[in-house]
Amino acid sequence: MRRKLTLGSRAFWLRQMRQWHWISAAICLIGMLLFAVTGITLNHASIIEARPAVTAITKTMPPDLLRQLKADLPKGKGIVPQALANWVSGQMSVSVGGREAEWSAQEIYVALPRPGGDAWLSIDLASGEARYERTDRGWISYLNDLHKGRNTGAVWSLFLDVFAVACVVFCATGLVLLQLLATGRPSTWPLVALGLVIPALLAIFFIH
Repeated sequence: MRRKLTLGSRAFWLRQMRQWHWISAAICLIGMLLFAVTGITLNHASIIEARPAVTAITKTMPPDLLRQLKADLPKGKGIVPQALANWVSGQMSVSVGGREAEWSAQEIYVALPRPGGDAWLSIDLASGEARYERTDRGWISYLNDLHKGRNTGAVWSLFLDVFAVACVVFCATGLVLLQLLATGRPSTWPLVALGLVIPALLAIFFIH
C-alpha cells in the first residue's frame, strides 16, 4: 500500500512538473532566443560595426507661443507645456507631452532617450528656433537595449520581471524533472555539477 502511494505521488509530481515545464518553456521560448542572441552581440559589441543614422529637424516657433513660454518660464526642471507639446507634435511629428524638460533663461532642453539610439529637443528662447535630433544605431543596438532594459519604459520593465519569473519556473521544474527521471541515468548529476563548476572555475581563474 505504501509503495502504491509512493508511486502514485511520484506520477502526480511528474505530471505536474512536466505541465509547468512545457508551459514555462512556451512562455520563455522567444524571449530566451532573443536574450541568447543579444547575449552574443553584447559580448562582441566592440567588433560589431554600427553606423548611426542622424535625423535633424529645425523649425521656428510662432511668436505668440514663444512669448507664452517666456512668460511661464519655470526654474530648473518642469513638464513640457501642452501648447508646446502640441506644436512639436504637429510640426515635427515628435511626442514630448508629459516629458520633463530642463529650463533656463536661454533654452528649453528635452532629453528623449530611446532603445537603439538617442534623441533630444532644444528650444532657443531668444530666436524661437526649435531643433530636434535623433540618432538611430540600428536593429542590433535596439535589441541589445531591450536585453538591458535601457530606456525601454515601465511596461517593458514589467515584462522583463514576468519573463524572469517564467525562466525561474522553467529551470526549477527542469531540476525537479531531473530528480524524478535520474534513475538509470548516471551522468545526470555530474552534468548538472559541471554547469556550476565550469563557470565557477572560469570566474576564479580568468576574471580579474
